[in-house]
Amino acid sequence: MALEIESADVIRLVLQYFKENNLPRTFSTLQEETGITLNTVDSIESFTSDINNGHWDTVLIAIQSLKLPDNKLIDLYEHIVLELIELRELSAARSLLRQTDPMIMLKQLQPDRYIHLETLLARSYFDPREAYPEGSSKERRRAAIAQALAGEVSVVPPARMLALLGQALKWQQHQGQLPPGTSIDVFRGKAAVKDEEEEKYPTQLSRTIKFGGKSHPECCKYSPDGQYLVTGTLDGFIEVWNFTTGKIRKDLRYQAQEQFMLMDDAVSCMNFSRDSEMLATGSQDGRIKVWKIQAGQCLRRFEKAHSAGVTCITFSRDGSQLLSASFDQTIRIHGLKSGKTLKEFRGHTSFVNEAQFTADGHTIISASSDGTVKVWSLKSTENLNTFKPALGSSASEITVNSIHLLPRNTEQFVVCNRTNTVSIMNMQGQIVKSFSSGKRQGGDFVCCTLSPRGEWIYCVGEDHVLYCFSVSTGKLERTLTVHEKEVIGISHLPHQNLIATFSEDGTLKLWKP
Repeated sequence: MALEIESADVIRLVLQYFKENNLPRTFSTLQEETGITLNTVDSIESFTSDINNGHWDTVLIAIQSLKLPDNKLIDLYEHIVLELIELRELSAARSLLRQTDPMIMLKQLQPDRYIHLETLLARSYFDPREAYPEGSSKERRRAAIAQALAGEVSVVPPARMLALLGQALKWQQHQGQLPPGTSIDVFRGKAAVKDEEEEKYPTQLSRTIKFGGKSHPECCKYSPDGQYLVTGTLDGFIEVWNFTTGKIRKDLRYQAQEQFMLMDDAVSCMNFSRDSEMLATGSQDGRIKVWKIQAGQCLRRFEKAHSAGVTCITFSRDGSQLLSASFDQTIRIHGLKSGKTLKEFRGHTSFVNEAQFTADGHTIISASSDGTVKVWSLKSTENLNTFKPALGSSASEITVNSIHLLPRNTEQFVVCNRTNTVSIMNMQGQIVKSFSSGKRQGGDFVCCTLSPRGEWIYCVGEDHVLYCFSVSTGKLERTLTVHEKEVIGISHLPHQNLIATFSEDGTLKLWKP
């Protein structure tokens, strides 16, 4: 259902902004030209209390910006004149009676009532019985006026326009329309153009994180907002790190108390929701857990997500579903709300190593150890297309390790398979560009990642070497030995030139230009 916003409400938001920022002339001009009034007070209780207690200076200031019915304004001013006469503040009473719009209007509409006030003003004494009709009194008149005016005004939270803009930007960020961690140009509806860090390949080690005992990281992910670096280890621990210092994040209370997020088996994969608030983790025993990262609290468990280890996991765009792939050769979609498996995609004949939603949200793309990349209909679960990225006679057995949608051209994706070549393919299965390590022995790639804007492809080979390919030139620009033992994976920080590699040697290393 489409939400319709009344144009009058937009004017009121602007009026409130003018009022709060002390722009009275601009405020009254807009109110006059549009015929739309704000009619808000900071507090109805304070407003009526001021009337009931006769704080008329405060009341008169408050009503300056209000549009009130003529009859109610006349009642208010008449009563203030009466009270000023009673207090013998005769010059103030005379000014109010003869020089204010409501009293001039009273003189024209109800001359008898006006003459009555002039008579009381001319007397040398004040008699309440003359001033107030039978059965009424000063207090009762105050209460009646307070009640009448309270019905004409409302209370709105302060800075309403700025609050709504903030909520809208938060939602756009949540939807991925605004990159996190950037300042926003609200007027143009874009992230403010800041000096984007030029994407550069790494050349040196920044930090090393060592894991104790016989454990090592099996997976690692940066959050989309660049706040968290999280690892999942062979012994089931999920830990959040400060990637600047290379130490455990103690500002998260649960980690400071040595209470870590935990799986029953090795953590095989993980991924964040778009807003970076939820983390999903999959394990070698086929289970999935969803965590609230800030609290370390488990929000949802899928005990039988798969019948074998979970190889990859990703959130849907709106964060309501999880897409997972497994060694059990299937791809599944799970509902976060229901806690149930909603769909299953079957067709691969070996391990499914990766599955991702495509940018249009209508299809899923997957990579498998059967040597194929498949495209699936999200709606019907039907296999729409099958590609074999590897060339040559034994191509069918060559494992496809991973696929990566290009950030700036979502019709193309990078395919990393167990060869010395990484390729860019389009959605029709054609190879657009290829990049090779040039090594005949030991140069087959085991893992791959892209730079945030897709200008660089980083692959790690069986030889523990990081190969840095420039997408624009098509050249291998740099190589770097990153570990001593087999490299398990690689991850790139979303907004900085910082790459994490992790290995069976029990370390996670952070690399910088």
